[in-house]
Amino acid sequence: MGAQQVRDGFVGLYGAEPEGLWAAPGRVNLIGEHTDYNDGFVMPFALPHVTVAAVSRRTDGLLRLHSADVGGGASAPVELRVDELTPESDRDWTAYPAGVVWALREAGHAVTGADVHLASTVPAGAGLSSSAALEVVVALALNDLFELGLRGWQLARLCQRAENVYVGAPTGIMDQTASACCAEGHALFLDTRDLAQKQIPFDLAAEGMRLLVVDTRVKHAHSDGEYGKRRAGCEKGAALLGVDALRDVPYAKLDAVLGRLGDEEEVRRLVRHVVTEDERVERVVSLLESGDTRAIGPVLTEGHLSLRDDFRISCPELDLVVDTANASGALGARMTGGGFGGSAIVLAEETDVPAITKAIEEAFATAGFTTPRVFEAVPSAGARRLA
Repeated sequence: MGAQQVRDGFVGLYGAEPEGLWAAPGRVNLIGEHTDYNDGFVMPFALPHVTVAAVSRRTDGLLRLHSADVGGGASAPVELRVDELTPESDRDWTAYPAGVVWALREAGHAVTGADVHLASTVPAGAGLSSSAALEVVVALALNDLFELGLRGWQLARLCQRAENVYVGAPTGIMDQTASACCAEGHALFLDTRDLAQKQIPFDLAAEGMRLLVVDTRVKHAHSDGEYGKRRAGCEKGAALLGVDALRDVPYAKLDAVLGRLGDEEEVRRLVRHVVTEDERVERVVSLLESGDTRAIGPVLTEGHLSLRDDFRISCPELDLVVDTANASGALGARMTGGGFGGSAIVLAEETDVPAITKAIEEAFATAGFTTPRVFEAVPSAGARRLA
């Protein structure tokens, strides 16, 4: 759905023109999975798929929310009172935008209500941060309309708080920061401890390569128990090792550190993944900055094996994508996102894309899996005002 359709939808719902239109993208994480809540390194980039919001201010304390993607857009707007918003009171899609309003108000910002109409092209449940795009677009719109003066990283922090506390999903800071801060043609090297950022040029097309996203169509939900268990296990590991976060465990001393964990086998696996994944992020940054882009392929595959075997968050569909792609000539592949379903990414020579895509589709058909959705991931712009 285009921006004009979102504007027209707003007018049809609320009987007036919106004060503005905003967009925020989904993201693909190139490397650095489950490191963000361990104060580690990540490297996402923004997708061209976006959530668009048409928004106007209200001064009467009423928050009206509507999505063109829910129930075919036929439902009436959901009406809430901004002074009655309570964490974990809502298990519907409205928890995400309402949580943003709650987080802004809790931080002392005078948000007095809004009319909101949304539409998204970010695939939901595919590990591509559809929830972060929803949060960030609402936060950016309210930041502009109420002249709050917040920067992208500050909006990301508030959106993370909305998801952690209001929605009840223990996610890290990567998704919201990627949606708010990524730049077209670049991957974002982000230190999640202090939110230091570096935009790394990432123009695969210029080098004759493509990055495919393979949406397995296996749905996941971050607010379920498995994601939280992994995070709790990482926190336990940091506590047992006497560090503030697993980011503080030196890669060069990993074997010795793991030996200190005794019979805590599950914790040992989690620690090993996080520490080696941080090192993989730094390796990919170094390779990209030196112009050796093709060499990141094996690093991506290393990351998948770690997520599969140590973090144990893959699934048969994701493993099939990675195994089939690599057997068909891909430079590298791995699952991306929180896990337990969602999407994988495949780095390939442009000339090999048709054969790899066909091989994956045929492998899914043979296995009796739902046909995957395959599309090219092009590093795109972060959140912005459209009109």
